[in-house]
Formats: sequence, structure tokens, C-alpha cells
Amino acid sequence: MINWEGINEFVAVAEGGSFTAAADKLGLSIAHVSRRIKAREARMNTRLLNRTTRKVSLTEEGQVFYQHCRQILDALAGAENALDDLQSSPTGALRMTAPVSFGDTYIAPLVNDFARQHPKLRVDLKLTNQRLDIMDEALDLAVRLGPLEDSRLIARRLGERAPIVCAAPQYLARAGQPHTLNELSEHNCLLGTLDYWRFRDNGRARTIRVSGSLRCNSGPSLLDAARKGLGLVQLPDYYLRADLDAGKLVPLLQTYAPEREGIWALYPPTRRLSPKVRLLVHHLETQLPPLLGG
Repeated sequence: MINWEGINEFVAVAEGGSFTAAADKLGLSIAHVSRRIKAREARMNTRLLNRTTRKVSLTEEGQVFYQHCRQILDALAGAENALDDLQSSPTGALRMTAPVSFGDTYIAPLVNDFARQHPKLRVDLKLTNQRLDIMDEALDLAVRLGPLEDSRLIARRLGERAPIVCAAPQYLARAGQPHTLNELSEHNCLLGTLDYWRFRDNGRARTIRVSGSLRCNSGPSLLDAARKGLGLVQLPDYYLRADLDAGKLVPLLQTYAPEREGIWALYPPTRRLSPKVRLLVHHLETQLPPLLGG
């Protein structure tokens, strides 16, 4: 069993800089705070505080102990918050963003389910392929696909995707099947928002610039074009699975398949995440993977 004696008092002194500040914060007497910390030091046979008539400071051992105690207390507060969240209903506004096609197909329906469960919540969902700045736009949450860039944000993995190059049999019968990355320049490549495709060549990530007769920022629209034999397409596996299984599309360049990419929920760093964001992230974590085949 963990002995908690003196831990709250020690952390309060470390953060307040004095026994007086700690006593005021905890609603205890200075003598009580001092007595509990001395008992903690005696139990550990370690001096945690440097005491002078003018100030109190942490010893080297006290610094190490404080960091661990702070993490323990934060984890305990998080556990209590999680229980509070289960007993409370999210209220107020929740502002979030997601990519257009993925958001339309997968995120919006799940957010709508969540909103139906919590009628006091007002949701503002912005679907855009622009990577909005969460802090500048005052967003509570963003769903992002692929590699992450902003290290200021907290990231939770919601699922993953595997980009696959494929084409319809009728296109391949007409234009032939590419076997190397260099052959992509000879084919009509249907483009999304980017003008390059990602691959893995000899164990290293590689991007290939491609071009073609059609560009669209909608995954379902590109899928429809590929089905109709307009060209090659690189799309995430969740768009393609049914057509690949049915033989309506043929996977290509599989030896150059890139690594699976993450699907992320991003939100600003905060010691206490609001119930509405915490519960929505949990909802997406549990409901999204089955839709993606995960």
C-alpha cells in the first residue's frame, strides 16, 4: 500500500514556495504541514527541503520527488475527472474541424450520433482540407490524416489507413499495368489535393510527382472515376476495400506500398481536458475503427 502521508503538503510547499502558502492552500496550520513533511522525510530517510529563516527550496532529491508526485496527483485528478465526465452531460459549444471527404463520410455521422446523445451540446463542425491553426481559430478539436506537424498539440490515435494504388481492369487493358514507380509518368493519375503520391522504396519513404486529366478533393469522387476506367488512383484502403474484394479495382505497385498512416484527434494541451472533448474523442476512438475495418 502507498503511504500518502505528507505528499499533498510537500507538493503544496514546493509549488507555493513556503509553509505559509501551503497551509493557506490546504486549509491547515503551518505546524501541521511542517509535521507531515518531516514525517515523510523521516520515513524516506531523505531531506526534501532546504529550510532557512527566509525561504524554503527543494533539495536535489526533493526536485526528483516533486516531479513524480506531481505526475501521480495529476493522474489521480484525471481519474476523478473521468468519473465526473461519466456522470455529467457535455454542454456549450464544441468547435472542431476535419478533412472534407473523410469528414463527410466518417466523422460527421459519428459527431451527429454524439450530438444526439448530448442534446445540450452545440456543435460547429468545419469540413476543410486546409490545416486550420487550432489555437488561432479557437478550435476544441481537429481530426487529421497522415503525418503530424504541430508539436504544440496533444494527439490521440483514432485509427489508421493504408494508401493503395489501383485501377479498373478496363483501364489496365487499355493502358497496361505499371510495375515500377518510374512507369507512373506513362499513366493517367487521378489527383486529390496533392500532386504527389507516397511510396516506400528499398525501405525508405519516397514521394512521386504524378499528373493526369482529373483532380478532385473528394475521395468518393476519385473512386468513382477510377471505377469508370479514367486512370490510376491512390486512395486509403477504407474507400477501396469493397471494390478490391469484388475485383472492380486491381491493386498495383504493392511492393512499393507506404507504411500505414495515423488518423488523429488533435486538441490544445491542457491539464484538465473538458468533458465534451474528452467524451467525443472517446466516442471517435471506439466507433471509428470498426467503420474503417480496423
